[in-house]
Amino acid sequence: MAPPIHIKTPQTRSESCKLQILIVGAGLAGLGTAISCTLAGHSVHLLEAAPEIAEVGAGIQILPNSSRVLQHWGLEEKLKPYMTTPRVVNFVGWKGNHISAMDFHHSEAQYPGTWYRDFHRADVQRCLVDRALELGVRMTCNARVVDVVVSADGTETTAVAADGRRWTGDLLVGADGVFGKLTEVLLGRVDAPVKTGDLAYRLLLSTEEMRKDPELEGFVNDPQVNYWLGPDAHAVNYVLRNGELFNMVLLVPDDIPEESLASSVQGNVEEMCALFEGWDPRIQKLLKLCQSVHKWRLCIRFGDYDWTHPSASWVMLGDAVHATLPYLASGAGMAFEDGAVLGECLSRLPNSTNISKKSPEFLRAKRYALDVFQQCRKERTQMVVERGNHQQYLYHLHDGLEQQDRDRKMQMVPTPEGEALAWRDPGLAPKLLGYDHLADVSLMIVMMMMEC
Repeated sequence: MAPPIHIKTPQTRSESCKLQILIVGAGLAGLGTAISCTLAGHSVHLLEAAPEIAEVGAGIQILPNSSRVLQHWGLEEKLKPYMTTPRVVNFVGWKGNHISAMDFHHSEAQYPGTWYRDFHRADVQRCLVDRALELGVRMTCNARVVDVVVSADGTETTAVAADGRRWTGDLLVGADGVFGKLTEVLLGRVDAPVKTGDLAYRLLLSTEEMRKDPELEGFVNDPQVNYWLGPDAHAVNYVLRNGELFNMVLLVPDDIPEESLASSVQGNVEEMCALFEGWDPRIQKLLKLCQSVHKWRLCIRFGDYDWTHPSASWVMLGDAVHATLPYLASGAGMAFEDGAVLGECLSRLPNSTNISKKSPEFLRAKRYALDVFQQCRKERTQMVVERGNHQQYLYHLHDGLEQQDRDRKMQMVPTPEGEALAWRDPGLAPKLLGYDHLADVSLMIVMMMMEC
């Protein structure tokens, strides 16, 4: 039996070395960072623009690397009631022909102590909120931060809300998402997210009607993840909440008007169904169960700039600096890892009653901690963004020689590097799924010391 993942206990810090941390944004990145920084012994105040921390979204896949972080934060028992355990991931051609499959239990066994699970995003978010509150995180809603002001000596940062309210701390963490504006404030220039040419229809279907159809009931009774790959589009689905809901995502060319400022708009069910005309009949049956739908424009960020303010009192993370296409199911994972790495770096700051957080020694250590954070995260998240873009190409091939070569590689044993089933790709999977943030921080500190 694999040894359990280490669960971090809250660190006790001297008041003189305890940072007052402001986190802007209560999405998965902000909530995860709040938990991690509180476990590191610091005080956290989370600022959220929405009137409440609402439970939103549809399905979310948790991969081994993400599960390691969530367990480290002491969340496994909270999450258990909401888990669905998928048996296998299937890759299918758009006409319904089986291409390849991967057994999840076999895959996770390569990363001891970890797991693959499927969740309703709202359930994960609720567990994160509960854990943060349990640890003493303070949360303020209706706080739309529009500016950040760094003190003249660079030791403090103030978050300025649209209504004029201000909050001051020793460190501000911007986690306001792919369409947030704090990265532009940090950079002092426009930094719009990059449109990918794709959009996502996201559906949550009741499984009651599915259970009545022999062709569909297996999707509910035998939890699995299914990918259909077709020309310019693909579809993903899996069951949630012990078979109560069926999550389906359709990835198609972006037809939201170019001038539209909205990232999400009301979709048309008939228009959506027409895009999948001629596909596997099971897709058509599922889409006919849908009564209404929204569509989301998919944008990315490369984050090829410094995420940290020169004062080392302000840092950006999550989708605000490295939003990726969802084609590796790794956007949430990168957000969790960001928070975990930042918390681990801040846990290593000086902790003594003889040291003040305003002292040159402590300020140098804080700057170094943020340097380690960025060094750990920047290259890794850029790898995920770039591979997500490549998955877009692989998933959306038209029928022909390239598509046949893609399918042939997915059927080889062992499969070659670069194959489309990325969680099995020998060149990517160990790096992506086997990631250990504690080991990464320790190794980066050694490497940076050697460079000095």
